[in-house]
Amino acid sequence: MFSTYREEDVTILLRDITGLVEPLGTKEREKRIQSGTHYCEMLPIEYEPTADYIRLYDQALALYAQLTADAVASVAEQIWAQKGPEATLVSLARAGTSIGVLIRRYLRWKYGADVQHYTISIIRGRGIDGNAMRHILQRHSPQSIQFIDGWIGKGAIGRELEAAMKDFPGVSPGLAVLSDPAGLAEKTGTPEDFLIASSCLNATVSGLMSRTFLRSDIIGPEDFHGSAFYRELLPQDRTYEFIETVERHFRKDVQLGGDAPAMAGDGLQEAQEIARAFRVADVNLVKPGIGETTRVLLRRVPWKVLVRSMDDDEHLAHIYQLAKERGVELVEYPLRRYRACGLIQTMADQ
Repeated sequence: MFSTYREEDVTILLRDITGLVEPLGTKEREKRIQSGTHYCEMLPIEYEPTADYIRLYDQALALYAQLTADAVASVAEQIWAQKGPEATLVSLARAGTSIGVLIRRYLRWKYGADVQHYTISIIRGRGIDGNAMRHILQRHSPQSIQFIDGWIGKGAIGRELEAAMKDFPGVSPGLAVLSDPAGLAEKTGTPEDFLIASSCLNATVSGLMSRTFLRSDIIGPEDFHGSAFYRELLPQDRTYEFIETVERHFRKDVQLGGDAPAMAGDGLQEAQEIARAFRVADVNLVKPGIGETTRVLLRRVPWKVLVRSMDDDEHLAHIYQLAKERGVELVEYPLRRYRACGLIQTMADQ
C-alpha cells in the first residue's frame, strides 16, 4: 500500500510510480494538454492551500458532514438492495476512493457486511484499466460489481464506463455517486449540487495519492495504471479526518436519493449551452458543478467561474476564496442544474 489508506478499507489496484515522473506546474500542464498531450501523461504539482482556504475547508466539512453521510447511506442502501452482501465496490481513483471507503464502512456499520472494495483508474479518452478489471473479475462475479465516484459533472466518465464495459460482459457500467445534478447516475445520494468536502483538497484528502497516470514509457502492457505517493505531505494528511468525520454522522432510516427536478436537457446539454454562450470551442473546457469547479481552480488554468449567486457563502465560500487567491473573475449566471461552473482558459494565445 503506497498510500495512507488502510488495507482493510481498500485494495489499491494501481502501480506505484513515486519518483518516476517529475510533476509540472499548472500553466505548463495546461499548455501541453491544449497542444495535444493527454492529461494522464503528466502529474501536477499539488496545490498548497492557504490558511484562509483550510479554514473554509474545515467549515465545509463541519457544515456538510451530515448531508454527505446521508448521501452515503442512500447510495449504500441502493447497492445493498440490488447486490446484497456479495457486492464488490469498485471506486474510481482518486475522487471516488474515499467515497468507496465510506460506503464500505456504512454497510459494515448497518448490516455487519464485510464487502470487498477496490479502487482502480479510469481516464477520459483512454478508458478503464483493463488489467485491474481482469484482476477483479478473476475473484468476483460480473454482476457483483458496483462502480463508485464522488459526483457527476457533465457525465464524461459515465460515458467512458459505458464504452469500456463492452469488453467486460455482465458488468454494469452504472455509476453510484453522492451528488448528481446532471441527472445521469444509476444510483445517487442526492440530485443537489452540494459540496463534498473531499473535493476541496487534492492528495491530502485522498490518501496522499496523485491522480492516475498512464504513459507507455513507464506503464507497461501488464501493469496497472500508475499513481504517485506524496510522502512529503504526511504532516498535512487529512484523509481519515474526512472519512471519520462523515462516518460519525451515519444514521439509520435515511430517505434521500430520488431524481433530479424535471428540466430541459441533461448536464452535458447545459455545458454545451454554456460553451456557446461564452464562445468556448471545446466543451471539455467547461466544468460544471461544485466539485469540478473546485478542481479547475486547484489544478487547471481558470478563465472565469460562473456562479448561480454571488451571495451563497453556504455552498460556495471556498470557491469565492480560491477565485480571489487566483485572480479569477466570478460571473453570476443563470445555471439550472449547478451552483457553479468553471471555464478553463484557452492557452493558444498565452
